[in-house]
Amino acid sequence: MDLSRRQLLKGSLISASALALPQLTMALGSGAKYDYHITAEPGLFDIVPGGTTPGLGFNSQFPAPVIRCRQGQEVAIKFTNKLDEPTTIHWHGLRIPIEMDGVPFLSQPPIQPGESFIYRFTPPDAGTFWYHPHMNSLVQLGKGLTGVIIVEETEALPFDADVVIGLKDWRLNQDGSFLPLSIPRNAARGGTLGNVKTINGMIKPVIEVPAGGAIRARFANMDNSRTYGLSFKDYPAVVLAEDGNAIEAPYPLVKRKTGSGMRLDVGFIAPSNVGDEVIVYDQKGRRGYYEICRFRCIEGSKKPATKIPKLPVNPIKAPDLSKAKKINLVFEWAGALSPTKKDGSVDHVFWTINKRAWEGMMGGKIPAPIATLELGKSYIINLHNATPHHHPIHLHGHTFTVIKSNKRPITPYHTDTILLAKNERAQIAFVADNPGRWMFHCHVVEHFKTGLMGYITVA
Repeated sequence: MDLSRRQLLKGSLISASALALPQLTMALGSGAKYDYHITAEPGLFDIVPGGTTPGLGFNSQFPAPVIRCRQGQEVAIKFTNKLDEPTTIHWHGLRIPIEMDGVPFLSQPPIQPGESFIYRFTPPDAGTFWYHPHMNSLVQLGKGLTGVIIVEETEALPFDADVVIGLKDWRLNQDGSFLPLSIPRNAARGGTLGNVKTINGMIKPVIEVPAGGAIRARFANMDNSRTYGLSFKDYPAVVLAEDGNAIEAPYPLVKRKTGSGMRLDVGFIAPSNVGDEVIVYDQKGRRGYYEICRFRCIEGSKKPATKIPKLPVNPIKAPDLSKAKKINLVFEWAGALSPTKKDGSVDHVFWTINKRAWEGMMGGKIPAPIATLELGKSYIINLHNATPHHHPIHLHGHTFTVIKSNKRPITPYHTDTILLAKNERAQIAFVADNPGRWMFHCHVVEHFKTGLMGYITVA
């Protein structure tokens, strides 16, 4: 369906059991200089049965409003900070100007309580992306400040349903109050996992889809730590896009590991009988299938679909591998080493990039980049995960091509986040065509908060 920004924005065709994602209306009025207006503010969420969670939400809601815009068309989003601390919004996966990237001090001053900022950009790529703060990330993301932004293709595609599936864990007591969001012992390993898994803010929801319809399911992992093994088990489905980038040759979905910050667009034809269901699993190992949600067929208004529409590939510049300069980045584990500050408190540092831990930044104090790239040149970056844990490594402002790995066969594909297995060596390549200072970090929040973050300069 071709959705205008002047219409109510709906994340998907959802079950009748109150699963509808929040709606977002265009900020109308003569002389309006923005298309949407969103806020960050405290809210009360119904996550666990019988309990209330005092979280943080965009428009004080969870799930957050799904923002929809269109490839090649400018969008402006007025953001107002109603928290009691500074914040920003990062538009994860979007190739936009550095001034709009939402990293405090590196790309913009922090947005203070009560202040507003207008994010204005023209997305060159269609796909599934997401948005979140880049300040006090452990708390602000952990308590609910995450949302999906969808960039529609220039031409509407003939899917019968377009479903947003936001994956997020919560660390909650039975009454809905928060448990500690981070445990240092876990931060030094795979990350502190949540104890309540949700899809669009609900536990094992049922999502209605038209019987026999061609379905586009947009999975977005907005969790602080967890990696999902997304699987439909025995039901036929294909991967249409990885991390917002359409695949030239869609392939069958068996199990796809999806780390924090990563997205997966899956296409399937729903069963033709009303009441039939398709279950989505988080697969662990070969035989461990754990349901996270299910699709239930309702009466459709069209004839059963015979094929799944193919997505157009985004306009990503191909790097010149024969002339590309090579850069080596080694991600290492500092283990239990915890330097002590002058006041005796522990300064947890567990991770490094090229033997250097991220030391943080503030106005007037920006650390040196981990690499400086020449604008317009091609680069190959050799990534070495010399740790015993997985890391979803994310680059801001660019889309790269994964070309090689020592752990798995690679058919080159475009992405902004690569999930590196323990001891994996992988090669990525891209054209440094977006000037600015761009964060390059693990998207397990505890990992980048304890060292596994840096930035590259493109100039």
